[in-house]
Amino acid sequence: MEKANELPQAHISAIIEMALSDHVSFAQIYSEYGITEKQVKTLMRDSLKTGSYKAWRKRVRSFGDRRESYK
Repeated sequence: MEKANELPQAHISAIIEMALSDHVSFAQIYSEYGITEKQVKTLMRDSLKTGSYKAWRKRVRSFGDRRESYK
């Protein structure tokens, strides 16, 4: 398995887009790119501005409470 920072920039952009989507789970990202939930969170933290990352995590947590299979 590759580390998230070793992926091509195009894949990193696609992963960020998928993570920001309200319809893609961490499991789907893992199946397509082979990076774990923890690696996605680290990638998002490194790629987004602090406020954007915090807002994303808050949204992901709120969806997680409502959907068992969601992020």
